[in-house]
Formats: sequence, structure tokens, C-alpha cells
Amino acid sequence: MDRYDIPFMERALALARKGAGLASPNPMVGAVIVRDGELVGEGFHQYQGRDHAEIVALKAAGEKARGATLYVTLEPCCHTGRTGPCTGAILAAGIRRVVAAMQDPNPAVAGQGFEQLRAAGVEADCGVLEEEARRLNEPFACWIRTRQPLVTLKSALTLDGQLALPQARKKQKSSTWITSEESRAEVHRLRHASDALLTGIGTILADDPLLTDRSGLSRRRRLLRVVLDSRLRLPPASRIVETADNDLLVFTLAPRRSARVKRLERAGVEIISLRAPAKSPRRIPLRNVLQELGRRDILSVLLEAGSELNGAALAAGIVHKLVLFYAPKLAGETGVPFARVKNLALPPLEKVCLRRFGPDFAIEGYLRDVYGNH
Repeated sequence: MDRYDIPFMERALALARKGAGLASPNPMVGAVIVRDGELVGEGFHQYQGRDHAEIVALKAAGEKARGATLYVTLEPCCHTGRTGPCTGAILAAGIRRVVAAMQDPNPAVAGQGFEQLRAAGVEADCGVLEEEARRLNEPFACWIRTRQPLVTLKSALTLDGQLALPQARKKQKSSTWITSEESRAEVHRLRHASDALLTGIGTILADDPLLTDRSGLSRRRRLLRVVLDSRLRLPPASRIVETADNDLLVFTLAPRRSARVKRLERAGVEIISLRAPAKSPRRIPLRNVLQELGRRDILSVLLEAGSELNGAALAAGIVHKLVLFYAPKLAGETGVPFARVKNLALPPLEKVCLRRFGPDFAIEGYLRDVYGNH
């Protein structure tokens, strides 16, 4: 390993993170070109700009790329898609060495980019800061393997595991927030990094939320707001409907031919009617919802819901990751537990980390491996 490998890969990862909200449905990728210890070109991928990060960096470096080292957070592609193969451009530019953080998670191409470079005499190394790179692109890895999005369940809780405070249960709006401003700012960062936000009709009826990305950060496409509403009770006067702008999708079991459907569609709501499974005639099939979202190139879903949908999602095994914000408060028996489900048996969380946000703390961990490893 070269002494420059880690610091320049850290720079490439920092560049890749700039693609949050801008790269999807492509992976977030950053690239840095170094010659004689000097950074001569860099870039990151934005879907709208088409050029992959390597191409952006090569254009910035120009002739200085010849004999240089390319640091990139993901294995360079070797196939033609929206753009030509990056391996061809790397060879044409005269890059001497390529250092990648991780292999392409696409099973159809993983490793082939490295093989093509090595066959042409380019030194190619992989695995520098690999774990950081894998976390960065776990939504893409999940989607490219399964054609379904990665699901992150986020909740704000009291220390005794309740989703609401007693005042909130009495509809005293001044006390409805459980967590701090710092935690809520982090939630908007999570929303910004997600392609869709999923909730249930119970949350809409109880809180009348907007469920928008208010991070203030740029994004290529609007955050898709998805509501599960089996009986189609969504109020046309709710804030989420009044702000609909081709970004509100409702899954229901209700028939499409009804006055309520027509009224909501006129308001800009897209409605998909699903058939309930025989064993659960009143429940929207969550797997079908994810399949449809995946078909729409939705790589990541943030689940922000109440007890019923939290429980159903955990029981169905669709949740990959948990992010639970805890406030230093006790609610007592408010009757709003984190998940309302019987006989739930989940494996221990893996890769658990703990972070502070103002007076609160958040626990993050994984229930499922997004890369398909066992």
C-alpha cells in the first residue's frame, strides 16, 4: 500500500458523499487523480451530468493524468450504459495505477473492470477503506442485486419505548415532538439521502404531516412520499395531499372505480390498487409495494410510521436497517409502542453504532446484510 492511499481515498469518499440526492439511481462515486503526490484532478458523479466520477476527474487532470494514480470509491465500469466504459477512458488517459475502495456490487460485472485494466498493464488494487465505501452505496448494492430498495426503519422514541408522549395523545400540539431539533435535523438528512419515504394512513390521520425533505440540500428528483392506505381514507384536505406534485403515491386495497379515487387523482395523487393476500385480506402486501418501488428505480426507502406498520414491516422481514432516536424522556403507558406485533423474533442487530444529537442518542444497526452475505 502506498503512503498516499488512505488520505486520497478519504478525499474520494468525501467527494462521493456530495452525490447524495444527486446520483440515484446510480451509485455515489468519487474519484481523485494524483501524480507525484500532487492532486491534479477530482470529481464525483451526478446522474444529471451523465459523466462518471472517473471521467470528471480525467477531464480536470488533462495531460497530467498520464502516469498518475486514480483513486476511486467503486470499481471502474467496463461496459456501455448511459455512457461508455470508464476502463477505456482510463487506459486512453495513460493512468498507471488504479486504487478502488470496493468491487462493483453488480454480480454481472463485479471484478471485470479490474481484469480489463490488469490485462492492459495497469496496476489495480482494491480494498482501501472498503467498509466506508460499502456503507456509502448499500442502497445501490441492495437494488442492483434484488431490484428492490433498501429499507431503513426510523423512529423517535422515549426511553421506555413509546412513540408518543401523554400530551401528544391528548392532541396538545405544543408537546408533540419527542426528540430535539438536532435529532430532527438528522432525520431530514436521512430523508435527503433517501429516494422515498414510506408511512401508513394512521400516521397521516393522527399527525397530518408533510413528510418532505427540508434539509435544504439539492436533490435531482423530489422525495417520493408513499402512503399505505388499505381502505383509502386519505383526506383530500390533508397537508400531504394539498402539497402533492407528482411525488405522492398511495397503495390501497380499495377498488379504483370510486369518487374518492377520482378526487385524489385530480389533486395529483397517484393511486395503485393491490390485491390483498388470502391469509391477510386486510393488509397491503409489503413485498408487492417494494417490487413496485424498485421498478421505479427507487433505491432507498425511509420507513417513518406508527406501531402497526412498524410491526408489520419487521414481521414481514423487509427491514434492513434500524435508526432509533431516543430522547431522555419517559412516557409511561401511552399505548403507542414502537412496534405492535405478536411473537416477533428478530436476530440481534449487527454493526451497531451509537451517536449523540443534542440531548438525544441514536442507535443504528442492521437486521439484514444488504450485500447478500451470510
